[in-house]
Amino acid sequence: MKSYFHYNSILLIFKSALLLFRSGIRDLRFIIIFILFYFALPTSLVFSRDIHVDPKSGDDSSNTGPVKTISRAIRIAMPGDTIHLKPIVYRDYAGFYGVKGEPGNPITLDGHGATLEGSEPLDPAQWQEVQPGLFRCGKLRSHMDLAILGRWFFLWDGKMNHMGRTSKGPSPPLKKPENLLPNEWTFVEDVKRKKPDSQKIYGDFYLKLSPGQKLSEANIFVPTRSAGVQFSGSKGKHNAHLVIRNLTATHPYNDGFNIHGHCEDVLFENIRAIECGDDGISAHETAQYRVDGFVSIGNSTGICDTGASITSYNRVFIRDCLGFDLYFLDTGRYSVTNSVVLSSAARTLHLTGRKKFDRPCSLTLDNVYIRRVTNENEVRVSKYSELDARRVTLLGVNFQATGGKVNLHNSIIAGVPANAKVPALYDYYAASAKPRGPLLPEILIWSDVQWFADDNIYNVSNLRFDKTSYTAKNFAEYQKQTKQDIHSRFVKTISNNDKSGADLKTLMKSAVPESDHHLMKSP
Repeated sequence: MKSYFHYNSILLIFKSALLLFRSGIRDLRFIIIFILFYFALPTSLVFSRDIHVDPKSGDDSSNTGPVKTISRAIRIAMPGDTIHLKPIVYRDYAGFYGVKGEPGNPITLDGHGATLEGSEPLDPAQWQEVQPGLFRCGKLRSHMDLAILGRWFFLWDGKMNHMGRTSKGPSPPLKKPENLLPNEWTFVEDVKRKKPDSQKIYGDFYLKLSPGQKLSEANIFVPTRSAGVQFSGSKGKHNAHLVIRNLTATHPYNDGFNIHGHCEDVLFENIRAIECGDDGISAHETAQYRVDGFVSIGNSTGICDTGASITSYNRVFIRDCLGFDLYFLDTGRYSVTNSVVLSSAARTLHLTGRKKFDRPCSLTLDNVYIRRVTNENEVRVSKYSELDARRVTLLGVNFQATGGKVNLHNSIIAGVPANAKVPALYDYYAASAKPRGPLLPEILIWSDVQWFADDNIYNVSNLRFDKTSYTAKNFAEYQKQTKQDIHSRFVKTISNNDKSGADLKTLMKSAVPESDHHLMKSP
């Protein structure tokens, strides 16, 4: 379709030249200069256009729009074009496969508040009632494997039902069909149909309804799409010079924003990932992108970046995730700035490198506030990793470095009081509704860690460096022996006048949605 745009744009230029000729301008040199001038202009000034996507009135046979599907709009978009969605729910996804704008002249997808819904209503005709209230389906998906099953959920009357499982956290085995309670599901694999050297599995899904309830009235939705926004492509056929903004992805069985392959000069702006089966957003391979404004709620992982990707996140708000809040792996270079995490996942933040590679996994944190909401957990820096943290506040989470390099400056590590009300928003064990006591963290620095720290405030049970534990009483001894934290303080309480740590007032304005401001109050 690119030839269409070039053809029509060129035709427009020559029509304009013809009008000049008819209007009395007969100087051929002037007309030639006029044409050359148009070709010399940036394509955004000559060829850019607005492409609207309307799932009701759009026509995918159109080359100009409005078109019916997002995929059609992406296929016909040229550098400088903007794809416009309506502020409605689209049962669709945005797939970018080797799509390129130009430097300074990107292709833009503006959601204008649209939601990409990854689920579809359950079809009762696919299900057989094998016992009163127990339904079976063997053809729910054409492809199923253990990775998809580990992420799987049903939307039951608007609520996610994971059966207490998640993709990147401890997960109990699924129940047998006869042991299901109302509003529960399971999957039974048929191992006899398993093929050698294949990841594909076969079997049946089961649903259990309340006595007397009809399947057609149960209001159950099935996640049918793998992502809300998906990238794929290797170098040469990669995605580049793109802007994606003002968009929500919800209820895919995998990631909200699934970024695979190589991409560069990509900006995500004011995006949200809500209740996705795996990661809110995830970079893989050699992806390179920036995020400015991201809300991640109810996903298995808030952010999970891997491979040799290079990513930066600014103005992030994460809460109610299940497996990890933040997870960074391999040899990538990552940064998170001006962000807030209300942590209730099985693991708060992990940084993990790879032994066989020269480049460590590196993460920069600046002006980041992390507060543990549920039970005890930790920030962990592993071998072959580097953490550079400044103006960071860690409340109610342990800090453990088992290897690698840590720079910690102008930060706070402190406890949080007891929390009598811990809402269990999702059916996962980390989201416990039981009251918990106060969380007074500890700092554990292993012997082979390169530890550089100063101007910090510690309100912790102890700081253990190698085999020696330090408290407020012998903190000066730690400072003398390690020559670190020379200007740091070990305190009993945190003062609002302390200048270390994240700037919470600024974060409330820039990162925390107004609807979540009430959650920022300390218990």
